[in-house]
Amino acid sequence: MVVFHASALGGVARNPALATPLLLRLLAFDGDGDRPPRDALQRAGLPESAVVVILAHPNPGARIDFAMSARAEPAQRARLADDPSPKVRAALAYGPELYNPRTKVAPLPDAVCVRLLDDPAPSVRTALLDSPHLAPSFVASMATHHSSAARREAVRAWEILPLGERSALLADPDPEVRRAAALWECRRDARVTAELLRDPKAAAEALRRGLLVRADAERTHLAALAENPSLPADLVERLAVDPDEAVRVAVSLRPELDEIRRMAIDFTVGDFDRGDGVQWVRDGLADPEVLRRASASAHPLLRRAAAQSPHLPPELLRLLACVEDPVVENRLGIHHPDTPEEVLMRVYARLSGTFSAWMAETHPRFPREGLAARYADHPDGNYRRLAVRDPAATPALIERLSHDPAVWTRQAAAGDPRLPLHRLCEALHVPELASSVGANPALPEDEMAAVLDRAGVPA
Repeated sequence: MVVFHASALGGVARNPALATPLLLRLLAFDGDGDRPPRDALQRAGLPESAVVVILAHPNPGARIDFAMSARAEPAQRARLADDPSPKVRAALAYGPELYNPRTKVAPLPDAVCVRLLDDPAPSVRTALLDSPHLAPSFVASMATHHSSAARREAVRAWEILPLGERSALLADPDPEVRRAAALWECRRDARVTAELLRDPKAAAEALRRGLLVRADAERTHLAALAENPSLPADLVERLAVDPDEAVRVAVSLRPELDEIRRMAIDFTVGDFDRGDGVQWVRDGLADPEVLRRASASAHPLLRRAAAQSPHLPPELLRLLACVEDPVVENRLGIHHPDTPEEVLMRVYARLSGTFSAWMAETHPRFPREGLAARYADHPDGNYRRLAVRDPAATPALIERLSHDPAVWTRQAAAGDPRLPLHRLCEALHVPELASSVGANPALPEDEMAAVLDRAGVPA
């Protein structure tokens, strides 16, 4: 297919106004190695007639795209569990690959996961165990599965497993299962921690998380040890003045320290260090007390870790929004549904063209009103593009911006339904605008049909 026609076709596939007959025509496409555009296969709210076409599509690539759709209902995707292609079943088992942290994926029904876990193809079984979208109930159910790989994954549900199943996993015949189970149990059992410290594959994690007896703690001097929640207070004090700054930083992040003691430790934090390793905050992103302590701290890494939480109450959100820390602002823009407009605009202004700027611009609270007056004549095309977002932007302004020197601005204007019809139809034949125009809900149905005709999609 000619690239230009593919671009226009991809736009039509995204168009929210695409009529069902044209959608069905597009979904049935299978010519010269081409298949329906992914955006058609992964549209939200596909009607049953469209799902039937996809499930029976002769090109397995089309079925794979549907199997990995984040917009399809789990029950719809689950109908591919008996697909003849193991590649399709593996795609179903793993599920959608997400690039937007705000997107949430509902897991497949447990009964379907049970079937996929016993699929005859090893690739399907492996894909399921690697999936980030499994329901906790299903993960826990794997504790008694005949597959050691499944039992090893079941330890992720350790906190909800019955005591009998925990004991069985700790005594499992497979050493990898036993190690994985012990790394959870060691958090409450010093004997298990001592055993793991003799295992080179587990020692570092046991030092970080395990319940330590003093003799074991004194035998080592690592940054990992400085994170351990059971470390005696006098050893914490010793490590707080360790020559290794990584050790001092780890001590400074301990949850039991008050702010005076924490900030008395000599440590430095890089401008772009994110605090991903602060486990007690990561584990408490829905805990009001953890969020309060981390957000109110003077420690940059604690504030940055807390900024990942979508559960920050209004007062803590306001507190972090005033910190003037770029990492905090980036994370608020990505993760919190109520991030203030001024924070989103600062992220956009600082990082225009990056993933963080895109997340800020697509945030529901990103400003709209007044952007045309402020930015329509801005010297930077990235700002002129923002004028298209303004509800008060006139069709004449949108048309003017569709001729803008900056391609991103032209594309934004070409996708706006206020673009006058004559310019809309004209822009459909401009290569860099064809995709945006194709997705424009104001594009007439006959023009959409013409796009399919030119791309060779059978009527």
